[in-house]
This record gives sequence, C-alpha cells and structure tokens, in this order.
Amino acid sequence: METIENLNRQLEKDAKKYIWPPFTQMQESAYEQPLIIKRGFGSILEDIYGNQYIDGVSSLWTNVHGHRKKKLDLAIKKQLEMVAHSTLLGLYNIPAIKCAKKLVEITPEGLTRVFFSDNGSTAVEIALKIAFQYHQQADEGNPDKTKFISFANAYHGDTIGSVSVGGIDLFHAAYKHLLFESLKVPSPYCFRCIFEKSYPSCSLECLGRLEELMKARSHQVAALVIEPMVQGAAGILVQPPGYLKRVRELCTRHNIFMIADEVAVGFGKTGKMFACQHEDVIPDIMALAKGISGGYLPLAATLVTEEIYKGFLGKHEEFKTFFHGHTYTGNPLACAVSTASQEIFEEEQVLDKIHVKIDYFRKNLESFKALNHVGDVRQAGFMVGIELVEDKNSKKPFPVKKRIGHQVIMEARKRALIIRPLGDVIVLMPPLSISIDEIDRLCQITYESIRAVTE
Repeated sequence: METIENLNRQLEKDAKKYIWPPFTQMQESAYEQPLIIKRGFGSILEDIYGNQYIDGVSSLWTNVHGHRKKKLDLAIKKQLEMVAHSTLLGLYNIPAIKCAKKLVEITPEGLTRVFFSDNGSTAVEIALKIAFQYHQQADEGNPDKTKFISFANAYHGDTIGSVSVGGIDLFHAAYKHLLFESLKVPSPYCFRCIFEKSYPSCSLECLGRLEELMKARSHQVAALVIEPMVQGAAGILVQPPGYLKRVRELCTRHNIFMIADEVAVGFGKTGKMFACQHEDVIPDIMALAKGISGGYLPLAATLVTEEIYKGFLGKHEEFKTFFHGHTYTGNPLACAVSTASQEIFEEEQVLDKIHVKIDYFRKNLESFKALNHVGDVRQAGFMVGIELVEDKNSKKPFPVKKRIGHQVIMEARKRALIIRPLGDVIVLMPPLSISIDEIDRLCQITYESIRAVTE
C-alpha cells in the first residue's frame, strides 16, 4: 500500500511532467519544488504536506471573501441540486437572470445590459467587438470609427484583441504580427515619468498627449480602453487623482466610447466596489471578471449602456446580431455564486469595514520605504506594488537575470506566505476578509524576505 508521502511525491513528478503553467519559463522552473495546494480556509492555503501559507495575492486577485466561505459554498451546492449548466443560446436560466440584475444594480448608473463570458480577456474582447460593430451598423454609429486608443503599460488579457490593446512588450511583442494596430498614448508612471516631471507640478503632461491624439484622430476612434485607477499587471501603477475623470471628459467631448477594464480593480479591491466610483465616472462599457464570483468559478461580464444595446436591434434579415458567444456563457453555478458574493458585500458591510484595514495596511507599508532597495511603494486600497531597484538614487533596476522579484517570493514561501511578483515589483493583494493580525504577518514576512534577498 502506497504511503501518503509516496503519493505526494508522485503528484510532484506528475505536476512537472504533465502541466504547462501560465507565464512560466519551464527550463528554470523544472528545478523548483512544486507547491501543490490541497485546501484553503479564510486567508490561508494548505499544501499536500499540511504546510499553511497566507494567500497574499487572493489566488491571483480573485478571492475577495476568503476560501471556504460558507454562503458561497452553499450557493454552489444548492444550485447543483437544480442544474449545473444550461446554455444561454436560445434559453435563459434563473441564476444568470438574477446575477445580471444584481450587476446592473451595483455598477455605475447607466449600464443596463450584461453579456456574460468566462474570463477577463474575453470580457475585454467582447467590449472591443461591441464598440466596433456598433459603429458599423447603428443609426448613430460612424463606420469610419475603427480604431482604439490604449495606454502604454496596459494589460487587458491574452486573446488577440485584448493583446492588441495591451502595452507591455514583455507579454505582447511576440505576437505583434498577429495584432491589429491600436493608438498608444503614455500612461501615468509617476515613479519613472517619461517626461522627467513630478506630480502635481507636471500638470498631467501624459494626459496632454491623449488630448492631442483625440483632437487629431477622434473621427477614426471607436473607443478608448483603460484600467481605471490602477494598471495592475504593469506593476500596480496608480493613476494620480483626477486623471480618470479627465479621461472620461475627453472621451465625452470627442464622442469616443470609454471602455473601463475593471477586471483587476473591481469588487472592492481599491476601497470601493468599482474603481470608477472613486471619481464618479460612468463608462460606456465595463468589463468585469476575477472577483466577480468571489474567486470560486470562472465568470466574466461585459456591461453596456442601453444606447449601445439598441444599436444591435433590428430585423432578422438586417444581421445586426452580436455574433459572439461562449459554451459556458451564463453558467448557472458561476452566476449563483456570483450573486451570493454580491450579497455578502451588502450583508457584511464589507466596503464600510475594509477602510480600517486599508489604513492599517498603509501604516505597515511605511517601513518598507527605508529599505535600501525599495524604490517605490504604491497602494490603492488592497492593491500594493513594491518596486525593487538596484540603486535607490538613480532608480536603476536590477539586472533581469538576477530575478530578484522571484527570489523574494520564494523567500517568502519559506516563511509561509504566497505572493507573486511582476518582474521586480512585489505585489500584495490579499482577500478583503484578511484579519489585522494576518496583515501584520503578511507585511512582516514580505519585509523580511525583501531584506534577506537584497541586503
């Protein structure tokens, strides 16, 4: 009879032999011990050997209420007793209807229609296709509007359309011959300002470049796509106050749809339910995913205004249909747990209570600024980016081959914390349900790990 230890060793071998992990260079990872998760509870993940770790990135920015949340578990179990899946092609299902209604109720006013998919990339892809097709066929559309404006350092997903509006060469350059051209403008990266200026004396010069582009080419532009408040995958780049609102004003002035990609920032992670709400911005199209189901099941949604929706209405022979769909669109299990997650926000007053944690988080992060190789600490609510540099005065980065960010997260793993870097930016984004004591441990371990690796 095989022992538990032998079974675990076999799992580790099989993991390396059969799985191709995302965003991983396999040659180097082949020498690392696989960390295999067996269970989770609250802010904790447990591996196959019983070792417990703080989930410092909420299972890739999705798990907002913690693992094994009773209400979410029960929502899935209850729906399983009814039906696990039923298509939305020609049919409806009860959880999808309830979920769509709830999303319209909690998102910025004016977004009235919900198109379901199953991940953030497709939510953005759908937004791009809707904006384009609207202008090709709606009475109020303009067929000349075929272009999209996007930002340097942007990340909107991994499908061809979403990569086309991305702005991170590390992720996107390999596919350049497959992509359509988008109009790129600078984004705010205050720590490494390309204009060598400082906020607020800069007068948002990066925004001025956007305004110039819109003046010159608005007649060609269907939509602008932006990550509101924070560019996540770029390294938690936080936009200056007022930036998002002025982008909205420019879009309105130049008759350009504003697509808000709230995949990473939505569902409480910036301190409000949606990042747009910090500056009372109402987008024309909004993409949601990640935290939408509380980190339980794949689900995404693209919300649009009634005006845009009406641009797709017509007689059958006019072929104004939005020709897009997914097999698991509006999956009942995912929609049921999503609705339960939104109810938790209300019943437990999550958004009212997290501000104490956000302030506590901020105070803990102050000590990081004294470390010799911490160049910048950026925070928007529960989203934190700690940028490591070789030289603090010149902001010189570490050589890529040193993999300093990777070394830090592996050091943290030894100390019972799971985090993930973006290059040499250490990202912290725990579940909103994390306790004050766990925030202390999260920050202490991260601090010690950075110091151990860099000093």
